[in-house]
Amino acid sequence: MSTRIRLQRHGKKGKPFFHIVVADSRSKRDGRFIEKLGTYNPNTNPATIDLDFDRSVNWVTKGVELSDTARAILSYKGVLMKEHLMRGVAKGALTEEQMEAKFSKWLEDKGGRIQGKVDRLAKSKSDSEKARLASEKEKNEARAAALAAAAQPEIEEAPEATDETSEASAEATAVQETPVAEAQEEAVAETEVKDEAETEAPVAEETAPEAEASSDETSEKTRTKKANTSNELV
Repeated sequence: MSTRIRLQRHGKKGKPFFHIVVADSRSKRDGRFIEKLGTYNPNTNPATIDLDFDRSVNWVTKGVELSDTARAILSYKGVLMKEHLMRGVAKGALTEEQMEAKFSKWLEDKGGRIQGKVDRLAKSKSDSEKARLASEKEKNEARAAALAAAAQPEIEEAPEATDETSEASAEATAVQETPVAEAQEEAVAETEVKDEAETEAPVAEETAPEAEASSDETSEKTRTKKANTSNELV
């Protein structure tokens, strides 16, 4: 029977969560297992790994098989590095103190790289947030400028409307003043006609006595003629 360290899938669709287990290589992926060594959550950045380090080193030194993902996880946590140094101690190439010193240095370097990645991710997130806020600010300013530009023609059109109204008022005043002017002209014309009639009236009055005088002369001649006729008859 071959023993294998592998991942056992849990979680929900789109958000997987894995258990790191030691199981028989012939069992199903999510079936029975011998021992649970830890958990692996790939939904975070960097991924969250909770591992029983000593038990993992123990299984690796026994020659257990590793799946590709399990190998990457154990290497990331230093299990394979510790197993490599322990083999050097077993061969006499290193002492226990040297092994611990090298492993501590390796852990320190690894922790620095992990922290650097965390810091870069945080900075990238902060820069992205600043860029988003700056973009939103530019959009808001552009929208405000567009609204101001749209409102400006209305303000400029108001005086034009006033000019049109004044022109209309002037035309209405002119229309109203035209009959008044015509009435004034008619009144002046009537006054002139009256003046002419008054001027002609004395002439008519002066002519009337002459007509009366002519009629008196005619009557006198008629009486004279009648008298003469009567004398002739006598």
